[in-house]
Amino acid sequence: MQNMKENQDNNKKAAVPDRQYFFPVQIIEYFIEEGKASLQVSNLAQFILSFMAGAFIAFGALGSILLSMGVETSGPFNLLSGVGFAIGYTMIFLSGSILFTEINVLLPSYILQSKYWISKKVLRFWGICYIGNFLGALFVGFLLNMSGSLDKEFYEVLLKFMEKKMEFTERGTWGWFQVLFSGILANWLIGIAAVLATAARDVMGKIFGILLPVIIFEAGNFQHAVANMGYFSITVLEGFEYSWYEFILLNLIPATIGNLIGGGILVSLLLSFAFKEDIDDDIVKEEEEEVEKIKHKME
Repeated sequence: MQNMKENQDNNKKAAVPDRQYFFPVQIIEYFIEEGKASLQVSNLAQFILSFMAGAFIAFGALGSILLSMGVETSGPFNLLSGVGFAIGYTMIFLSGSILFTEINVLLPSYILQSKYWISKKVLRFWGICYIGNFLGALFVGFLLNMSGSLDKEFYEVLLKFMEKKMEFTERGTWGWFQVLFSGILANWLIGIAAVLATAARDVMGKIFGILLPVIIFEAGNFQHAVANMGYFSITVLEGFEYSWYEFILLNLIPATIGNLIGGGILVSLLLSFAFKEDIDDDIVKEEEEEVEKIKHKME
C-alpha cells in the first residue's frame, strides 16, 4: 500500500508541468552575470560580437522592408515590418552577439550591484560595442548594394522608411528632443524584449518574447540608434538626401541618449531596485569583492 501511495504521489508530481519562464528576480540576476561576463572577454571578441550584431540589425532592417513591400493598409504594413525587424533581433539574442542597446540593459544591472562603479573598462566596452554595431551595419549595406540583388522598388520603399526616421530634423531644436524622447520609448520596448527573451526557457518562447515589443516599436516609428544604423547603411550608397552630419548629429546622437535612458533606467535600474531585496546575496557579495579588487589596483 505504501508503494502504491508513493507511486500515486510521483504520478501527481509528474503531471505538473515545469514552469516555462523565469521570475523577474532571476532575470535581473542573469543580467548581472551577463553584464560582468561581457566585460571579461577580450576587446577583439567584444568588437567581433558587436560587428555581428550590427550586421544582424541591418538584416532586420532588410527584412522589415521585404516583408512589408506592396502592403498599403497601415495595420498589416506595421505588423509585417515589425515581424521582419524581429528576425534581426532574434539572430542577435540567440547568437550571443552584442547589441549596444541590449548592453544598456545588462550593464546598469551589473553597475547597480557594484555600487555604481563605472570603470574605464565599462566605458571602453560601450564604445567598442557602438562602433562595432555601426561598422557591421555598414558592411551589410555595402554588400547589399554591391550584390545588385535588390530592385528599384525596394530602394523606393527603403527611402520612405528613412525619410520617416529623419522627419524630425525639419522641426528644429524641438525635433532633436523629440528624437530623444522617441529613443526612450524605443529602448524601453527593446529592453522589455530582452527581459521577455531571457524569461522564456525555450527557443519559441524567446522568439515570441522578442516579437511582441518589436512590433510595437516598429509600428510606432520610435528612434532606435542601432536600428537606424541598419536603415542608413543600406541607403548610404543609393542616394540619400540627408548628409552624414545630419544623420549623426540630428538623429543618431539624440536617439542614443534616449536609448540609454529607456533601457538603462526604465528597464534595468527600475527592475533592479524593485527586486533588490530578493537578489541572491552571493551575487551581490561577489560584485562587492570585484569592486574592492578594482579599487586596490588603482590605489
